[in-house]
Formats: sequence, C-alpha cells, structure tokens
Amino acid sequence: MRWDNLRLAGTGDDEPAVPLFARGAVTRTFDTPEFKGMTFYEIRARSVINKVPGASRVPFQYTINPYRGCGHRCVYCFARKSHEYLDLDAGADFDSKVVVKVNAPELTRQELAAPRWGGHHVAMGTNVDCYQRAEGRYGLMRGILSALRDAANPFSILTKGTLILRDLDLLTEAAQVTDVSANVSVGFVDPAAWRSVEPGTPAPARRLETCATLNDHGIPCGVLMAPILPYLTDSPAQLDRTVKEIAEAGATHIAPIVLHLRPGAREWWLAWLGREHPRLVPRYLELYGRGAYAPRAYQERVVAQVRELAERHGVGRATPAAARRLPRRPPAARSDPEQLTLL
Repeated sequence: MRWDNLRLAGTGDDEPAVPLFARGAVTRTFDTPEFKGMTFYEIRARSVINKVPGASRVPFQYTINPYRGCGHRCVYCFARKSHEYLDLDAGADFDSKVVVKVNAPELTRQELAAPRWGGHHVAMGTNVDCYQRAEGRYGLMRGILSALRDAANPFSILTKGTLILRDLDLLTEAAQVTDVSANVSVGFVDPAAWRSVEPGTPAPARRLETCATLNDHGIPCGVLMAPILPYLTDSPAQLDRTVKEIAEAGATHIAPIVLHLRPGAREWWLAWLGREHPRLVPRYLELYGRGAYAPRAYQERVVAQVRELAERHGVGRATPAAARRLPRRPPAARSDPEQLTLL
C-alpha cells in the first residue's frame, strides 16, 4: 500500500517490516514555545518519491512529502485522514504528532539517480506543508532541493510557510537548470478567520509578501486561493479584498478552491464549527450533505466571482518590479506562530 514507505525494515532477512511506532523510531519533544505539546517521530523511510494514485484529482504524478502531520493546525486540512493509517487520529494527533523522514534528502538523491527514474515533475507540499514549523528545526528541504537542482529535475512547491525564503538561493540556482515554480496558499485575508482556522500558520499578509519576493527573484509564484469557506469567507466584500491583495502581491495567477470536507477533516471541521459557529452547522450539513464537495452550482458561482475580480484587479499582470515596489509591512511580533523558526 502507499503508506509502506513509513514502515521500518526488519533487522533480519526473515524478519518482516514492523509498524512505525513498534520499534526503531526516535521520539523527540522540544522545550521551546513553538513546539509546545508536540511530539516528533524520526524515522528512516524506505522511499520518498511517491507516485500519486491514478484516481487522484491532482495535476501531477509524483510527490515528495518529508513530513506527515502538520503544526499549522488548519482545522479544515484535507490530509487529516492520512494520520489514521499510522494508527493516530485525524484530529489532535495530526496537529501535534509529526512524522519526520530524517533521511528524505539522501533518499531523494538516490531515487533521482536511479535508472528507472524518468525525470518527472515532482510536487511538494501537496499533502502537508513541507515548510511547516518543524522544517525550521530539521532543515530537510535544503537537501531535497539540492538533489533536485543537481539532477536538473523539475519541481513545484505549495506552501503556507514563509520559511521557503530561507532556501531562495537553492530555488534560484535550480531555476537556472530546470523548471521551478511555487504557489502560496491564501484562501482569505481576514485576520479573525486566519487566527481561528489556521492558528499555526504565518499571517496571510506575510504569505503574500513571500509570493512577491519569490517572483522578484525569478521564481514564478501564484496563489492557491484555498479554501474559500462557505458563509465565513465567501462574501463579495471578502472575496474582493482577498483578490485585491493577491493582485498587489504580484501573483502570476490565482486558483480558487472552495472548501471540501473529506472524511477525517469533515468530523474535525464540524466539531470546530459546532463550538465556534453553531448556527452554521445546519447550513453546512445541507451544503455538504451528499459528500465531500459543495454543490457544483455553488462552486461555479464562487469561481466565477473570483475570476471576474482577478480580471478587474489585474492578477498576473504585475511584473516582479511592480511587486518589489509594494510597501513592506513591519516585522511580525514574536508571538507570530512561525517567527521563531525564521530568526
């Protein structure tokens, strides 16, 4: 199965592989504020470049995910269900128990050099964020990017983490020999919504500054405007404000995606909604009563609104120089969830 690379090999020829937490994983906690209440399970994975199942609704075939679980703690995260395959729960465990593939850089280099590898595009940040706060501690992405650069292998990165700018040197070097692109995820810019549903992430404004910086250094960067939250961040005024700020950041493109609630994420989201916005629970049950996705008519209406706003505000028309002229906001306070990883 596709999770076998998270199992540890047995010690003898006749000894089978054992589950992740049965033997061999190194368990760590860190006595620092940004990792309070978190546990990290360091493993040596058997593979790191994963082939995406053909039935997946994604535009790529191969991924690298050096982490499982995520300190961003996004209430809606679609990847929550994946933690259940590790005998962990999709709620609090997903937020606080993170698997770290400590040998991901060396595996990346080995697998890119294998004769069977065809130089395919590799997408990163597609399951959990490869630039979550743990990356500030483990630094796995530098080795992974170095291997991709040396192999001239095309790749893309999706992230909410401003820590990607730490690796700007490697990104620009790789872009000289292969196709490199990035997207930052900003579904909304409302501060109250951000603090409530994405408590472990950098502020949306900082992510958009990251987008501007990447474009300014020749790394094409767009914005995945996701998720758009029904009845919470989908009003005309909220959509307009978000698209306007995305345009001002010089994003190369914008891709709007309405919230989807797959198993695992669905239960965690509805529990949060019941605590924070109980009046919306019946409306969500009606909207998502038939499955993980909102009705097609609703999705098409929201996407059409965003496209119209993108045209009005000129998303994709700003040049890197224009992005560079954007007024930079003052540095975030030390209470910012990711600030300590960037010092």
